[in-house]
Amino acid sequence: MNSLDSEIDEYSRPGVVGIIVSARFFIAFALLLPFSVQARSALKSKEDWKGGLILGSLMLPGFVLQMIGLDTVSPAVSAFLTSLYVVFTAIFSVKISDRKPTRMMIVGVALATIGAGFIDGVPHIEWGKGEILTVMCAIFFALHIIYTDKITKQLNPIAVTSTSFLVVVLGAFIIGLIASSDIRVLESVWQEGVIIPLLCLGIFGSLACILLLNLLQRHLNPTHAAIIYSFEPVWATLYGWQQGLVEIKIWLAMGLLLLLGNILVELDESGSSNHLSDEAGPE
Repeated sequence: MNSLDSEIDEYSRPGVVGIIVSARFFIAFALLLPFSVQARSALKSKEDWKGGLILGSLMLPGFVLQMIGLDTVSPAVSAFLTSLYVVFTAIFSVKISDRKPTRMMIVGVALATIGAGFIDGVPHIEWGKGEILTVMCAIFFALHIIYTDKITKQLNPIAVTSTSFLVVVLGAFIIGLIASSDIRVLESVWQEGVIIPLLCLGIFGSLACILLLNLLQRHLNPTHAAIIYSFEPVWATLYGWQQGLVEIKIWLAMGLLLLLGNILVELDESGSSNHLSDEAGPE
């Protein structure tokens, strides 16, 4: 996005974000299709389209709102507000999921949220458009975690990954065109400084991450899964430090709260007679 300042000025930030998100998931979809029979057969399956429509419709606003919100929100505040999906997942699980969070999980949620939020220092929140959009993205990510648990136990995970990717591709493309009102916004994809990061997002951030998420999350309680995902700012901080983009601060030690939260939840699940990894979904 830092390489697209002139395009953002000309076509609007939502317009550019829509095209970037669409291109990112198109890369993932195009790479998945040739190597998976399930991914190709899903395009002819009504049930796989229903599952993919639900998951894709939750991913789409999550990614778009997060990228738009980053325009006016600092990384520390964004990390804290986005990490609220851990809390939202626990809350929504009570109403939606058949896997209710236990008391130990609630403690893990609290530790993980504090750890993720303060890992880059004390977040100074001033409620504006960026902050509100980031909280909204956290709500959609939380719902995506819960419905991933439900859908991937009923349908083939690779199949719904394929259809959900295509839903995001088409949805984000439409958002980009409507927000920009100019077909030339497509030029954003091949600007200097964009292509390599976009390939990384498509291959690793979308294809690898979301495919693994869909394959493996069904063996976990959604709240536990959300706590594991909250390690994201730890890896981002360490990678940023290795690249010389951020400085390691004493606040990184807050990541230990994330680890402790995960340990508590894992011990809680390991001691349960109904361990979730015993539940098998379709392969």
